[in-house]
Amino acid sequence: MHLMTEKWTDGRLDEFEKRVDERFDRVDERFDEVNKRFEQIDKRLDKIDSSLESMQKTLVFGGIAMTSAYMAGFAALVTQL
Repeated sequence: MHLMTEKWTDGRLDEFEKRVDERFDRVDERFDEVNKRFEQIDKRLDKIDSSLESMQKTLVFGGIAMTSAYMAGFAALVTQL
């Protein structure tokens, strides 16, 4: 097994800290990009949600109208007997 014989001077520690900070800054930038993409997806889903809601209302009102028409037709047939 290899033993570490190098000494960690203040300068080396400062350089290490700088590199770690730079890498975390890059990670932060990537997370910002991911957050922007999620915001775009949220906007798209909101549009889809509103479209589905209006389609659902249309289907419900159409079902009510068809049921009323069937009932009226059935009532007309029954009254003619």
